[in-house]
Amino acid sequence: MNKLFIFIFISFSWVHATLIGSNFDKRDIQILNELDIDPSFITDYELQQTYNRYLRANKEYYKQKLSDATLFVPKIKDILRNEGIPSSFVYLAMAESNFLLSARSKVAAMGLWQFMPETGQHYGLKNNLYVDERMDLVKSTYAATKYLKRLHETFGKWYLAAMAYNCGEGRIIEAITRATIDMYVDENGSKAKKDEISEYRKIIRDYQQKRVRFRELYKIYKEVSTWDVKPDVYQLLVVQKKINRQYIPNETRNYIRKIISLGMMNNKSFIADDDAHLINIGSTATSIATIKVKGGIHLKSVAKAIGMNYKELASLNRHIKQMIVPPMAKEYDVYIPYSRLSRFNLNKESMKQDTFKIHLVRSGDTLGGIGRKYGLSYKIIKNFNQLRSNILSINQKLIIPIPSDYKEVQQKAYFVKSGDTLALISRKFNVNLKKLMLDNNLTNSHINVGDKLVVNY
Repeated sequence: MNKLFIFIFISFSWVHATLIGSNFDKRDIQILNELDIDPSFITDYELQQTYNRYLRANKEYYKQKLSDATLFVPKIKDILRNEGIPSSFVYLAMAESNFLLSARSKVAAMGLWQFMPETGQHYGLKNNLYVDERMDLVKSTYAATKYLKRLHETFGKWYLAAMAYNCGEGRIIEAITRATIDMYVDENGSKAKKDEISEYRKIIRDYQQKRVRFRELYKIYKEVSTWDVKPDVYQLLVVQKKINRQYIPNETRNYIRKIISLGMMNNKSFIADDDAHLINIGSTATSIATIKVKGGIHLKSVAKAIGMNYKELASLNRHIKQMIVPPMAKEYDVYIPYSRLSRFNLNKESMKQDTFKIHLVRSGDTLGGIGRKYGLSYKIIKNFNQLRSNILSINQKLIIPIPSDYKEVQQKAYFVKSGDTLALISRKFNVNLKKLMLDNNLTNSHINVGDKLVVNY
């Protein structure tokens, strides 16, 4: 097998003044093999351009993102390994989110694996007042493995599963169908299956224009799948001249090359000795432990029990929206560094539910105003106190699910003066402009002299 690697490298390197050059590594071939891509794809010009661009422009950023994720990437790789997913798919997560657990796209995809709300729900990820499990590093990874395995069962190749994860399985089915027909005509001539192919192409055009449903395309896909031509990564990624709708969208063609490039970058060619631990990140035992915590406990209490910085613990548990374990749950998963597990086991029995703040309702109070005062959604307060309506009574006691030592948001009434703008006022009180607008129910930045503004800081 080693001779094969050497032969492939020597055979292609002299033809393509390769950008990979002396940085070529057997692990680069391994990434292609894991994705079911022919090793000769190492010489693909666009792949080399992508690799070189990331190596030139994003080297330090790449190392930083890997370094930031060293605590939980081993856990992700462990799950991928146990679920039978190639380890290279950790770079799919990197391509999707840069390993940011709270990453959010313009179309509301969230988390490490960028699940849309509907897809996340389909794969069992909860999204309610207290949690959004699309940002749960463990549960979202298991959900991603289920999705990827289903895509692999559909297409039989891991690179097709990866591309379908990006552009949708419908688009991949269309691509394979069109490429198969075109290849068949190229190999057998335009007269072969002439009427049949003409009808197929008409249905494909009608599908693209939404005149027929997906099932009509799928019938053609199943039929051409029995033919003796099989498009590979080269045929699917080719850019067709004078064709508006390529087999694969440009974004997805870049996407699969990006995943490969990110994997290939993880080698000794630019990672210095001081960062050598990044090369085999995830090859050792997991560094994250899952603990069960009773409902209603604040993450500050967990951090105190294990002797950990609260913000660092919160960064591992982005899925817990208000940093409060769902109150109605008997127990819920919280993630801590494995090194803190022994300390948790020693202190878990003494960890009690927090004493939360009590708010005494005053004249003029509303659930929305109280929520803004404590930095919580009014829906959380309403749900936590099991209120059936938004109507409050004077002297009514509300439980505010934040620790009793929580510093309240300071509130000040400010009257707009001549020359004031919202931007100036936000800088004066060191308050985020969007928050200032939200607290005052403003839809634009227009204010008048004499207007009364509420400033929470």
